[in-house]
Amino acid sequence: MTTARPSLAPSADPLPPRPAEAHALEVARGLPGEKIVCTTTGRGQAAVALAQERADALVTAWFLDLSQHERAIAAWGPRPERLTTACTADMPPGPSDLAVVPLAKDGEAELSRDILQAALVNLAIGGHLVTAIDNPRDTWLHEQLAETGETVRVRSAPGEKPQTVCYVVKKTRELRKVRHFSCEFAFRDRERLLKAVSRPGVFAHRRIDPGARHLLNAIDVAPGTHVLDIGCGSGCVAIGIAARDPSVHVHAFDSSARAVECTARGALLNGLGNVSVALEADGGVPDPGAYDLALANPPYYSDFRIAQLFIDAAWKALAPGGTLLIVTKQPSWYLEHLPQMWRDVAHDEVKTYHLIEAIRPSAV
Repeated sequence: MTTARPSLAPSADPLPPRPAEAHALEVARGLPGEKIVCTTTGRGQAAVALAQERADALVTAWFLDLSQHERAIAAWGPRPERLTTACTADMPPGPSDLAVVPLAKDGEAELSRDILQAALVNLAIGGHLVTAIDNPRDTWLHEQLAETGETVRVRSAPGEKPQTVCYVVKKTRELRKVRHFSCEFAFRDRERLLKAVSRPGVFAHRRIDPGARHLLNAIDVAPGTHVLDIGCGSGCVAIGIAARDPSVHVHAFDSSARAVECTARGALLNGLGNVSVALEADGGVPDPGAYDLALANPPYYSDFRIAQLFIDAAWKALAPGGTLLIVTKQPSWYLEHLPQMWRDVAHDEVKTYHLIEAIRPSAV
């Protein structure tokens, strides 16, 4: 279990739940349940509301991403006494008697299937799964639930133009078949065949991402180098570099609990004792200012907010003269902003990707 950082202040104007979460909450209010697990498409509003309304209930808000977890806690204000949070790779174990799972229509399908299955597996017999999606014409989610063999009850949203549809499944028996969504895959770095682990929700699932491949191809590390892998995903970059020389140490971090788990498992599979991994949302590292090389493959969403977080993390971690190497398909923002703080900014195009290198100066 994880808790909020003391420095996070509650929001004066809490966000309302997104439509799917609001619909799932409204339906869940009409069902029994004293041990409840909730996922969220926003700030965990369903978990907070149920904990406030049910004095005897134990409610857990489950998050896969530490950034979302911390933003949710900051938005809550005073937390109900019987509400706990978890930021873990797997849903907290049951048995629960009520699971509330809002979903987004543009979410990753395999991740949604994984979470729905986990919710049903962890339900006690007689418990209810409530799941809603922001697509009133949904057929996909209904089909996934129908495949369990349980009865699926439909709860349409009120109004002339509904935004969502909600389903209720009462568990009457254990699932006949439980699918394993995690996988191991192999990739080659130079002359060595290596193994990695991935799961739904981890970048990239079931393969080495081309951006990670370009980072590996662009790097030669000297013995004893301290390397930071920012936003490690499934860990291919960290594993590839660490496997080249046991004297090189790689510290990898990600805000995704599953990414951290996959990277740690991958390092173990390859017998690499020179990889350390941490769940981290703010860019903190052991021994800041002591790293020689920082590597990043930032995501393309969020209007470069996450890219800026990655750059700030590299700045704090690197020693003066240390190198930042970024791979991206959108170089313009980096080429505009990096020279304001960094020196010797260089740019190289490789197929559809761009490698951007910058040196941390000793003073600004």
